[in-house]
Amino acid sequence: MMQFNFVGRLLGPRGNSLKRVEASTDCRILIRGCGSIKDPTKEEIMRGKPGYEHLNEPLHILLEAELPVEIIDARLIQARDVLLDLLTPVDESQDFYKKQQLRELAMLNGTLREEGSPMSGSVSPYQNSLGMKRAKTRG
Repeated sequence: MMQFNFVGRLLGPRGNSLKRVEASTDCRILIRGCGSIKDPTKEEIMRGKPGYEHLNEPLHILLEAELPVEIIDARLIQARDVLLDLLTPVDESQDFYKKQQLRELAMLNGTLREEGSPMSGSVSPYQNSLGMKRAKTRG
């Protein structure tokens, strides 16, 4: 069974993916529930404390918006649709969103190595063996 890191996928490199969805929809996106705190030890310490009651619930997303009444529903629906699309598991070989996030992370870390077209959909392992090896060992 394929592991799917919902929180990591939603946040993206340094939280940038989440920030972009928030900026484009004017909605605030909060990750809540069991597994929403990166450090399991800290999550266990916080469980039961005021403001952390959500840790007893399954992992979920809370959308908030303070917008004029005539646009708020449309913006919340837009945010929900973007998140549903983003959080639908896809096969690793077809996961262009994850490839984009890994590329962004490499750029942020200064470790990006250009090897042909960065968003190429079909790459022969013989043309690009280093890139293929790296892609398979990530995650």
